[in-house]
Amino acid sequence: MQIIPLSEGCFSIDQTKVFVPFNKENNAAANKPAGSILVEIQPFVIITSKDIILIDTGLGYLNENGEPQLLANLHKAGINPSQITKVLISHLHKDHAGGITIKNPLTDERFISFPYANYYVQKREFNKYIAAATENFQILEDFSKLIWLNDNEGLIDGYIKYQVTGGHSIFHQVFWIEENNQTIFFGGDVAPQLQQMKSRFVAKYDVDGKKCMELRQQWWEEGSAEAWTFLFYHDIATPFICRTA
Repeated sequence: MQIIPLSEGCFSIDQTKVFVPFNKENNAAANKPAGSILVEIQPFVIITSKDIILIDTGLGYLNENGEPQLLANLHKAGINPSQITKVLISHLHKDHAGGITIKNPLTDERFISFPYANYYVQKREFNKYIAAATENFQILEDFSKLIWLNDNEGLIDGYIKYQVTGGHSIFHQVFWIEENNQTIFFGGDVAPQLQQMKSRFVAKYDVDGKKCMELRQQWWEEGSAEAWTFLFYHDIATPFICRTA
């Protein structure tokens, strides 16, 4: 399997929950705005023998040319957005689901970003957010290729496993993609950065920070025994790493 990180860039975020583009060069950690944290916004493409899979869709951030950065990244990687066959959504926070749709800047009309792909979304996560739904989510609900995931765990197409973990959001889910004795693991915002896997860290932004910490420790040990490749959506230095004993 091939892994392609699709970073929209580095952003600072504070209690306002506004993502502000940040130049991470020149000792970014020392120069970040007071009271904020630095995060990468980094969807991934996984190319398997069956599919071209997109995991989460980013903020929907527009680059200096007014083009969605996610689509620009795909083109740079030699992938036409129409080639994406599956879109896996971990949860519906805006930094993970903002790129579900694209707005036409001339008409303000919205379209599904990847109209030839099946979208896999946890139904209970959607129900939690639909009361305050954005146009992004409303379009998704009417999309003919939307596939609801209703269970706490299951299998997609025989080789992609999902599991509802909660922890970060109530119905947050994670994914394992398994092919040819290789396992790629995406822990979303329960396991967003390498350093968090190595320390007993409880985040205030999680609905259950203690549970997230325990899951990270569990996965780190299991991944070592089974040589998982971990994908880190918010890590500014390490997009992915193969965990070995």
